[in-house]
Amino acid sequence: MTTAPLDGVRVVELASYVAAPAAGALLADFGAEVMKVEVPGGEIYRHSTPRRLGYPDTDFPEAPHYQMDNRGKRSLALDLKRPAAREALVRVIEGADVVVTNMLSHRLAKYGLDAATLRAKRPELIFASLTGYGNEGPDATSPAFDYTAYWSRTGFMDLLRDPEGAPAYLRPGVGDHAAALALVSGVLAALRVRDRDGVGQEVSVNLLHTGFYILGNDVSCALASGRQPPAHDRHRARNPLWNHYETKDGRWLFLVMIESDRYWPALCEAIGREDVRADARFADAVARYRNAEALCALLAETFASRTLADWEQHLAGRPLIWSPVRTVAEAVDDPQARATGVFTEVDHPVAGRYETVAPPVRLSSHAMRGERPAPPLGADTEDALRDAGLGEEEIAAALGRA
Repeated sequence: MTTAPLDGVRVVELASYVAAPAAGALLADFGAEVMKVEVPGGEIYRHSTPRRLGYPDTDFPEAPHYQMDNRGKRSLALDLKRPAAREALVRVIEGADVVVTNMLSHRLAKYGLDAATLRAKRPELIFASLTGYGNEGPDATSPAFDYTAYWSRTGFMDLLRDPEGAPAYLRPGVGDHAAALALVSGVLAALRVRDRDGVGQEVSVNLLHTGFYILGNDVSCALASGRQPPAHDRHRARNPLWNHYETKDGRWLFLVMIESDRYWPALCEAIGREDVRADARFADAVARYRNAEALCALLAETFASRTLADWEQHLAGRPLIWSPVRTVAEAVDDPQARATGVFTEVDHPVAGRYETVAPPVRLSSHAMRGERPAPPLGADTEDALRDAGLGEEEIAAALGRA
């Protein structure tokens, strides 16, 4: 095993909730030493246990999602309303290579922790910020979650619904984890430049831009055409072989055969409908588009004749592109996910041994296991301050003991 890619890189994380902390966790997975700064009581996300989130019949004592996004870090608890605490934090940052934050710009400036102030003293510092709406424009200082900036405001929420249905609800952390990957990419590029030129820079990622990028296929077409992307109607799909169908037991099966002419004969054979293979209404992709309502109804009737389990067994190994629509409870036991190392085990001092999602990157010469727990709140506070050169009286003042 070689040295970790970011061995020796020090990161100070001034962040809460998901996106920026998730980026910090990935940097820790790459071998960086990541010091997470929290308020003395700990951020709300740390305390959101499964029971509080509506998972019944569980006494799991930790917040699994907080643990996943803060694994492998150290913990520094400071009340930044105290001048001595802010001064102490600046001393800690003086020994860092990277600052990762999602604090709003006016708060950073108020505490003297903004990029301009910190980099004026240390031009080699890399300052990576995650915001809702970016650093310019009328909403630059507005607070946001991925629900608003990434999901609702980009058009994502409006597109993902049936024509007569309400807008689709976003699940927690979806946009945040996409933004985290973007932020890590920027930090790695900035470290590469600093290694070459000796100068740091600012790295900026925002949830709004990330949402437009993830939705880029639709957004690019909307920009070029000046038109709203067409909604998907499963009863009249433009390509009935790219559509979802209900099975006999009320479950769903998803066909994703974008090149429909290529797969049409094999699909007809697989579902036992050789009788429609030569039907002139469905002879090619254009004909199937023109007669989409009839073909969708035919396929819906066919797939409704068997349970999802029956179809899974029947279609297994055939040259088709499809998937069962899994529940999350089912998906975590997927043999393919297990085989490819999607999940990892954490040995937690309080919660015991449990599974979580592993880092989504594999390196052949560095294990990316993601198996370390998040740190107890404030576990490294005094050591971190001493390492930054603070004396005992300064530490006492920073922690409000003086």
